[in-house]
Amino acid sequence: MKIVVTSNGADLDAPASPIFGRCPAYVFVDTESMAYEAVENQAIGAGSGAGIQAAQFVVGQGAQAVVTGNVGPNAYSVFQSAGVPIYLFGEGTVREAVEAFKSGRLQSIADASAQAGMGMGAAGGGGMQPGMGMGRGMGMGRGMGRGMGRGMGMGRGMGRFGQGYGASAPPASGPGAPRPAAPGGQPGATRQQEVAALRATAKQLQDQLSQVMHRLEQLEGEE
Repeated sequence: MKIVVTSNGADLDAPASPIFGRCPAYVFVDTESMAYEAVENQAIGAGSGAGIQAAQFVVGQGAQAVVTGNVGPNAYSVFQSAGVPIYLFGEGTVREAVEAFKSGRLQSIADASAQAGMGMGAAGGGGMQPGMGMGRGMGMGRGMGRGMGRGMGMGRGMGRFGQGYGASAPPASGPGAPRPAAPGGQPGATRQQEVAALRATAKQLQDQLSQVMHRLEQLEGEE
């Protein structure tokens, strides 16, 4: 089974990260062989929408479960639509998180465990990309601080640490081969996963637009 653990480093002995969308790295692990691949989180520097972008990437990489300290509502919505369960893990290493998952000691969650934007302050320090301050984003104020511009995908791709750290390469053809990426999609994603992730993004954008229009009507009414 392929799972992903949020991490502060690039190997199994790195500390697991307590945040999802703005953690320094994602470590994808085969729970049977313990082969793994550490992937740098390019969304860590996003002004907003990091959770959605990161969740789309994780889904696109074929992760069947997510192990993290906390996950916000936007990322949770993507995973829920894609049918990917989320398990919470406290302090420890990535290896310990995987072992806890394999032994059934982790519980899946039925809702987001953190508010939107909670990881923005934590991402600035101790990460793997020093100097990338997160700023204050483009929150709308008055309870609408989810920020503008969610982003429709990870077009730049995710930078990989080293050369795979022992993870075996997928077959170039046959049933196990990854599906070629569609324009704007993620390599390795099944069609159903990609559709689910894009639907979740579209819903988030629709909700955000509705909030923006409502706020505009309020402001115009005060003139």
